[in-house]
Amino acid sequence: MKGKRKIAVLTGAGVSAESGISTFRDNGGLWDKYDPQVVASIDGWRADRKLLLDFYNMQRLQLKDAKPNAAHLAIAALEKDYDVTVITQNIDNLHERAGSTRIIHLHGELTKVRPEYGEYDRSFSEKEVFDIGYSEIHLGDKAPNGSQLRPHIVWFGESVPNIEKAIEVVQDAEILLIVGTSLQVYPAAGLYRYADWHTPVYVIDPGELIVRDSRLTHIQEPATKGMETFRRILEEG
Repeated sequence: MKGKRKIAVLTGAGVSAESGISTFRDNGGLWDKYDPQVVASIDGWRADRKLLLDFYNMQRLQLKDAKPNAAHLAIAALEKDYDVTVITQNIDNLHERAGSTRIIHLHGELTKVRPEYGEYDRSFSEKEVFDIGYSEIHLGDKAPNGSQLRPHIVWFGESVPNIEKAIEVVQDAEILLIVGTSLQVYPAAGLYRYADWHTPVYVIDPGELIVRDSRLTHIQEPATKGMETFRRILEEG
């Protein structure tokens, strides 16, 4: 990677939407159908473990049939000419399947599970996290330490273990690309502020940006088309 310019790519639900993965906040998204405090919070897990296990089993089944789209492939293709690290808010594995090799998952991974640690869930060890692919998990499925298995997801009310690692990547980037996120979910939404003032920041998203910052260049297009525009910007660069 020596000599290649460093690009940090922050992705959100919009990059996977064109693969048929439901977004969260858009009209018709998951939060229109499910209360996030019920299916995406640590309190929801403590209140009804079976409900959350069933919910994420359903999400895993949807992911099994999804395929990386042109935006995922275009992000992976950047590695040919650039030193690329993907920081994703998404819990799917479509970046991996598209061929990206360095990925930081901020909010966990749908195809992985880990033990729970009771009411006051302590920090977990990466050694305790393992991949189950697209299999289901149920009440009574135990981790090696004897506790209930839970999805390897960062829920509302839990800390984001990889945020410091993501901050370091953004600080070191020479170009920051943000794809498919409305910059509303913190702490990920604030990551761009860690970029150097001289670092160009591009945002690919078809909606209006709520954030007002002169550093941001808004490419107001869906992820697949926006990646084509971004590539042209790099080539003209």
